[in-house]
Amino acid sequence: MSTKVKIFKAIIVSILLTSVVSVNCQTRFDASLTNSKVEVYAVADFVFKVKAKISQGLLDEPFGAVFTAPDNSSLNIPGFYNENNEFVLRFSPTMQGSWSYSTYSSLPQLSGLKGSVDAIANSNSEIHGAVTINPQNPQKFIYQDGNSCFALAFELDWLFALDYDNPSALPKTTQIIDDVKANGFNQVVMNVYAYDVNWKVSPDVPKEYSFKRPAYSPFEGTNEKPDFTSLNIHFFKHFDRVINHLNQNGITAHVMIYVWNKNVNWPKMYSVEDNRYFDYIIKRYQAYSNIIWDVSKEALDYGRCDIPYINERIERIRRIDAYKRLVTVHDYEYCSREPDRVDFISIQNWRSDLYSLSLEALLKHSNKPVMNIEHGGYEEGPYLSFEGNYVNPEACLVRNYECVFAGVYSCYYWQNTSWNIVVYDPMNPKHSFKKPRFDYYKNLQALFTGYDFNTLYPYKSKLTTNSRIGNDNFSSSGYPLTNGKDLYLYFIPAENFQINAVIPQPQSKKLEVTWFNPFTGEFKNAGLTDWGVWKGFKSPWPGTASVLILKAK
Repeated sequence: MSTKVKIFKAIIVSILLTSVVSVNCQTRFDASLTNSKVEVYAVADFVFKVKAKISQGLLDEPFGAVFTAPDNSSLNIPGFYNENNEFVLRFSPTMQGSWSYSTYSSLPQLSGLKGSVDAIANSNSEIHGAVTINPQNPQKFIYQDGNSCFALAFELDWLFALDYDNPSALPKTTQIIDDVKANGFNQVVMNVYAYDVNWKVSPDVPKEYSFKRPAYSPFEGTNEKPDFTSLNIHFFKHFDRVINHLNQNGITAHVMIYVWNKNVNWPKMYSVEDNRYFDYIIKRYQAYSNIIWDVSKEALDYGRCDIPYINERIERIRRIDAYKRLVTVHDYEYCSREPDRVDFISIQNWRSDLYSLSLEALLKHSNKPVMNIEHGGYEEGPYLSFEGNYVNPEACLVRNYECVFAGVYSCYYWQNTSWNIVVYDPMNPKHSFKKPRFDYYKNLQALFTGYDFNTLYPYKSKLTTNSRIGNDNFSSSGYPLTNGKDLYLYFIPAENFQINAVIPQPQSKKLEVTWFNPFTGEFKNAGLTDWGVWKGFKSPWPGTASVLILKAK
């Protein structure tokens, strides 16, 4: 009999089931009870405990369970080793009703164990299930429970590091995520791990806000001297807390599994160690309904990998992830060549003609959402970091509007939260520096909450404004969105004196006019006006970008 089999003869398996799951924390079941109750979209860990000491070699042992849903569909959910003699099945029910499960493993003592779970209604109003593709409009996101999703992202690459050394609380994470959430952002773009940046950074960054060169990595050892044969399970236990905190606050975690330009020591491509790291992340985090998978930031840059490697990584995700979370790659060179392999298209575009190129991308990829993850706008902060091409907060906001009015989702960067400088309490009155304009994005979210983005489409006008009669012009200038029936929104740049609308004549020949100020969030109702074939409109805020909203009566 092998040593491994002897070890497992001593296993005491506790299928850890308890009462109703709390939605405010990660739940571990640790009593041998039956008829457990788990809220839909909540995350629960079923822990299987063993007596004997287990080696890291068991990270590779196949283990999981098939969960059968009330409608007889099934989820084949892989488990993972969690050190301290634990194997874990992480489960999140996707519908109410009675679920049953049966475990499997190459080890007999972990195989064939059966049980049931009663999935009850979700009580956390922040949680709507996974971000998915709208079946009625494949270029739009929608939540799993049917709510619209106007995805507005915030880059926080070093989020994993903020409270790594605090085992009991997440004060820094909570502070910055509170600000993210309060200002309309509902997605965080983040690395699993990053080490340091290669560009010039202010030498006077206070120690409490500098998270460069962490003394740990996802592997045992350090980033400088990693032991690729073992994973740092403590790292992933902390990462659980971060992802769970985002989930409880209704924030999507757009997780970039690799990053090539942040000085991380990675194992060789396709190696056992590389595969173990990658697979472990998919196994451990797939149950969180707020997960989006992104293989790598700027995947084809820096000479680290190629298209076949990314293809193989995506195939691994598809094979392991029972929940089928959305997959993308932070690299348009990849997405444009392999569009059928990703669920939505990711673009990095800094061009001056951002609106036109964003609209071109949307029209090219007519069956998928498009997100511009980096548009070259990185709002300046008190400490120098990567500057990009646009640092003024108003210019950065306008670029987000140019993306959105082209039908493309966007992402915001502040130089002092997006990379290894993380000022996690920027609104604290103790700071004398100019505060970041997160509030601008609260206004953007409010606009497309009031006017459902899922119902609006950009309109590509014809090349010329000649023969202006008819709706093939739509407007003389500005960037239009419409529902195709009776609603027209125009983003109007600051340099416009006025615009002329060219829209179909409503039956009443009347239009209700509303103006929106992107900087203050003010809606100004201008009342009814007569429809006209070349109707002119002037913003009530001259010299300032604004949004014109026309509703046919």
